[in-house]
This record gives sequence, C-alpha cells and structure tokens, in this order.
Amino acid sequence: MRTALVTGAARGIGAATVRHLTREGYAVLAVDIAADDPALPYALGSPAELATVSSETFVADVRDPSALAAAVAEAERRWGGLDVAIAAAGVIAGGVPLWEMPPEQEDAVLEVNLRGVVNLARAAIPALLRRPEPRSGRFLAVASAAATSGLPMLAAYCAAKAGVAGLIRALGVELGGTGVTANAVSPGSTDTPILAESARLYGLPGAREFAAQQPVGRLLEPAEIARFLAFLAAPESGATTGAVVPVDGGLAL
Repeated sequence: MRTALVTGAARGIGAATVRHLTREGYAVLAVDIAADDPALPYALGSPAELATVSSETFVADVRDPSALAAAVAEAERRWGGLDVAIAAAGVIAGGVPLWEMPPEQEDAVLEVNLRGVVNLARAAIPALLRRPEPRSGRFLAVASAAATSGLPMLAAYCAAKAGVAGLIRALGVELGGTGVTANAVSPGSTDTPILAESARLYGLPGAREFAAQQPVGRLLEPAEIARFLAFLAAPESGATTGAVVPVDGGLAL
C-alpha cells in the first residue's frame, strides 16, 4: 500500500486529490489549516469540509514548519512510511496593483503559496528518502498558469507560483539518482473557491467568466487536476522529474 500526504485538503484541488488517491488504494493523510485567515477577505476550508474529505485528517498551517513536520511524522507513525507528498494548499488575494496591496495579504499569499511548499519539501522529502531502495517517492506541488503569465492585480500570486516552478526544477536535480522525483502541475482556470475569489477581485459576475480564456472553452474541474497528480504520484511516473506540466485547457498557448 502506498501512502500519501496532501495539504490544502479541505476543498478544491487538494480535496479532489485526496479522494482520487483514496479510490486508488492509497492511505492518505488529509492536511489543512481548517480555519479562516484574518488577513484574507474570504472563507477558507472548514473543519466540517475537511471531515467530509477523509477520516484520516491532520490540522496544520503550511506556514508552520513544525506543524508540517508533525504531520509527516504522523503519517509515518500510522503507516510506517511516506511515499508521496503533495503541496496543494493555496490562497489568493490582490485586486489592486502590488504597491497598493495590504502587506498582510501579500504575506499570506507568498507564505502559503511558496513558503508552504518549501516547508513541506523540507519536512517530507527526508521521509520519502527514508524508504528503502529501490524507492519511488514523489514530491508534487500545484503551481499555476500564473507562474508564466503576468496576471494584472495578482502580482504576489504570480510571484509565488513562479517560485514554486523554480523550486520544483531545482528539487528535480537535487533528488537525481535517489528514486524520488519532484514535479508540479500548472492548472488553468479551475472551478474552485480560489477562482471564485479571483472573479470577485476582478469585479466579474462569477468564475464562469474565465472559461472563455481557455481554448477548451470551459472551466476545468478539480478532479481533472487530481487525476494528473495521481499519475505523477505513481511508481510508473519515474521518468519525469523537475517538470512543471501544464494541465490548463490550453490557457498558456
């Protein structure tokens, strides 16, 4: 049985990934802060939402390295080791030029979206490496089409996601020869609470307004991103590392 830890698990792509991996037979620890952030003007995932995703949950803020270390230790305690770690926690804020963005919102975006991935890498990769050889450990992250596109009034979000992409490329090299790989998916406009908040920030009637930007002509579903993460999590994906794979409905074209 393969084991996994997923952050941002209460809803959106994180929740879809937990559900998909569970259906595939993984033992999954669903990690989320399960609380609102006073710096952000919209609701985050709740304890009730997290409980509906999985019976195997752990409350932790990805900005807290000790909390993520405890989550990794809990996964190892429950199942004897960790095979996959997926950094899916994310928040968004903006709606104004960077220089007008409240500093506390800027900090939240950078700390959750980038530092949270770094923190998980520091906590989880040693656990992946503790598996005996031959290993097939997987460290995965959710980047964004924003990593390569300049989205107005979302500069901090773009910067954080570009940082995730750079981190993954470097980890792919650092992990070379270990049997552990590092990859990311780069979603386009996906029907999640973050996209709904993005629509509000842009003064749009709703998230569906973003569908026209993608050649597929629709929003993506979280389950579609989850399926691709599950492929990258599998032992059979060992030929791919250091990659940031667009799963974006053609948005980046």
